[in-house]
Amino acid sequence: MPPRTSPSERQRRLGAELRKLRTQARISGDDAGALLDAERTRISHIEAGRVDVPRNGLYKLLRAYGCPDGPYFEGLMEMAHDRGKGWWDEFRDVVAPVACDLAELEVNSAALRTHEPLFIPGMLQTATYARAVISEAENDPQRTNRFVDFRLNRQRILLGATPVEYRAVIHEAALHAQIGGAQVMRKQLLRLIEVSRLSNVTVQIYPFEAGAYSAYSRSFAIFGGVMPELDTVYLEHPLTSVFLRDSEQVDEYAKMFERLSDLALAPVDPEAAPESHESRDSLSLIQHVMYGL
Repeated sequence: MPPRTSPSERQRRLGAELRKLRTQARISGDDAGALLDAERTRISHIEAGRVDVPRNGLYKLLRAYGCPDGPYFEGLMEMAHDRGKGWWDEFRDVVAPVACDLAELEVNSAALRTHEPLFIPGMLQTATYARAVISEAENDPQRTNRFVDFRLNRQRILLGATPVEYRAVIHEAALHAQIGGAQVMRKQLLRLIEVSRLSNVTVQIYPFEAGAYSAYSRSFAIFGGVMPELDTVYLEHPLTSVFLRDSEQVDEYAKMFERLSDLALAPVDPEAAPESHESRDSLSLIQHVMYGL
């Protein structure tokens, strides 16, 4: 089978981890290829995500590279075993490959942290809000419906027997933006309160008075792997979106998120009694904006 021209993020990440381990072990591409009875070019293709490595071959490489037993070892083995198939495949005729990469990352994440300075995060959007956002860039109603369905399907990771731990810091500006009109926004703000009742979901609002740090940080998401070494940061841009895998960069974004969380209001707690709100928190701010629409 010829090398693939467009590897997925999972395939690229596995290859990058193998390259890092091989380099740290000071093993040449030729020697690594010999472990698989293959040429050096096959190792290059594996490390670029262009070809798969069988589980027994991966096991040999990881042992030779000195990778110890544990979550990291097992995480890499699972990445190779995963065929990348899922519910997102039925949307490949509409959404870009990077969107399918996101869906696959979300399904396989142990935790997800996201910061949004302008919009309600996609994971928390109602159908009407999502449609209002998507229709700004898509004029075809049928394609818009498919994009909305794709976005709503991604939200399934918040439910089920083993839901992902989800934390969101949302700028107050996103609450005031009239996306789709007042009725759409009221339902969307109510959705934020309702979804916060899930034990695995934490929503915080970053208020205007907290300063410019949110704007400086911009929009990003951190996908938690089975251990921090396999965390991934996603930066969405209008033309080219970026996945960051470098541990130092990922650590910096993790610090950014914690700083945002510290500056934001206390998390939404729909079960708290009104008299418990001695100071303004995320719930009271959402309700204030919602009732003013």
